[in-house]
Amino acid sequence: MRQTWRDLLFAHWPVAAEYLRPLLPPGLTLQTFDGRAWIGITPFLLTGLRLRALPPLPGLSRFAEINVRTYVTTEGRPGVFFFSLDAAHALAVTAARLVYRLPYARARIVVRRTPDGIAYASRRVERKAPPAEFAARYRPTGEVSVAAPGTLAHWLTERYCLYAVDRRGGLHRAEIHHPPWPLQPATVEIERNTMTAALGLTLPGAAPLVHFAERLDVHVWAPSPLLTARPARGAADAAREERTG
Repeated sequence: MRQTWRDLLFAHWPVAAEYLRPLLPPGLTLQTFDGRAWIGITPFLLTGLRLRALPPLPGLSRFAEINVRTYVTTEGRPGVFFFSLDAAHALAVTAARLVYRLPYARARIVVRRTPDGIAYASRRVERKAPPAEFAARYRPTGEVSVAAPGTLAHWLTERYCLYAVDRRGGLHRAEIHHPPWPLQPATVEIERNTMTAALGLTLPGAAPLVHFAERLDVHVWAPSPLLTARPARGAADAAREERTG
């Protein structure tokens, strides 16, 4: 598929690794940067959704989305693992669940451009999913730049595959191709945020690390199954496989 992500906010919080490891499926190893794991919340607007070489899909090519994610590796490939993905389009939610095995849920989302930046409000409406809300205003505060390799910003954003697990516990990887992120420093005022409540996680009270990206064009390939999920590994094995900055 091809798609464009617009007005995207990266909001990241450091989290103790021992809180996140039990939430991952077997076969994935949590990654850390300087000894800390990170959890991200990314609200954005998706546009231009289409199958490769085809025009945008009528009625399906534009909707808002918000993700909760962390950073993992397996078979030497660092990537993203999503705890949840909320989208304001019922058909897109159903298709993503079937094709990509991702934990999508339907949400009512309103996104507005204002003189003060982006006003974003999401409320999950999926009946079988736990409640979750996010409401914030955010805006860029500086010039566009590309994160330098070895920096935390690069480690958090420059990832080119995602991992998902099916109902049988099998792991799948989908490749993601795009140019380097055109990041800008940003500010955010969060009014409500219960996106991690269902995980049993309370995010740190300090302000998150935030970046803004106005636009990114993305290619997402079909997922491929990996070898059968390995059993959970011991702490020593996991520590050896974690990548630090």
